Amino acid sequence: MMGRQETKRELFVLISLNEYVPEDHLLRAVDQYLDLTEFRENLAQSYSHTGRPSVDPELMARMLIIGYCYGIRSERRLCEEVGMNLAYR
Repeated sequence: MMGRQETKRELFVLISLNEYVPEDHLLRAVDQYLDLTEFRENLAQSYSHTGRPSVDPELMARMLIIGYCYGIRSERRLCEEVGMNLAYR
């Protein structure tokens, strides 16, 4: 008789990304010294109040820094990499 391995899959899994990213990772050092808290406030005047919301400017800046640090030149490739690599989040 052929057996079947039953696995229990949960819809949501709570994990901490800090547990999976090494302490000496380059992006931890970048995040420690990079302060973009005023970034959104300074750019708020450049955005319209109507229409669809844009990509968060702080997020876009962080993604571009990741692309620069890791030599990712394509924005499409950068979006794919950020989606796959836990350290980028």
